[in-house]
Amino acid sequence: MLLAFDTATPLVTVALHDGSDVVAERLATRAMKHGEQLAPLIAGVLVEAGIVRQDLTAIAVGAGPGPFTGLRVGLVTARTLGLALEIPVYAVCSLDVLAVEAYDSGAAAGEFLVATDARRKEVYLARYVDGVRVDGPEVRKPADAATELPVVGEGAVLYPEAFPHPVGPGRPSAGWLARVVTDERAELLDPDPLYLRRPDAVASAAPKSVLTQARTGADGS
Repeated sequence: MLLAFDTATPLVTVALHDGSDVVAERLATRAMKHGEQLAPLIAGVLVEAGIVRQDLTAIAVGAGPGPFTGLRVGLVTARTLGLALEIPVYAVCSLDVLAVEAYDSGAAAGEFLVATDARRKEVYLARYVDGVRVDGPEVRKPADAATELPVVGEGAVLYPEAFPHPVGPGRPSAGWLARVVTDERAELLDPDPLYLRRPDAVASAAPKSVLTQARTGADGS
């Protein structure tokens, strides 16, 4: 009984897989409320499936790339549940989940890209062949990554001038995350976040001491 969730996008997604297929799946109704909605969504899929946390045998979590705050909520929750229940935790690149869904659903085949919103007018980007990642992920300006290839993910919708051939899906699904982990369709990672760049909020540099400032002024450097 695998619990899967992804917090790499504005909308939290949670699902439960019983070893054969997804038996419950829920999607947040409000964006950017990861901390508030993840726990209730997990509780909801457990109730829907008629089980309790102690029935879980593994956790799957999306590792991003994505915003610092959202990923932190998901990864910390996954690690905490795994530790408390003494069950394994598997992480998967969220772009890989999109690629497998696109390939299995027939939306994309052969060579294609997955591009998701990285904010700052950039995208998280990776290249795939038949659903298997062959390059990336990385952060790119859409104009620098412009292509005529099919592009899966929200990035193609946000930047149509760079990605004129968008295909679905737009955001990763916890149901597909569960299928990817159960069938080992992508690289299984440790539950560490794929940030790809530093968070927006970082500690400022320590101020120079009076002594250091005095020496700097004295030697003119």
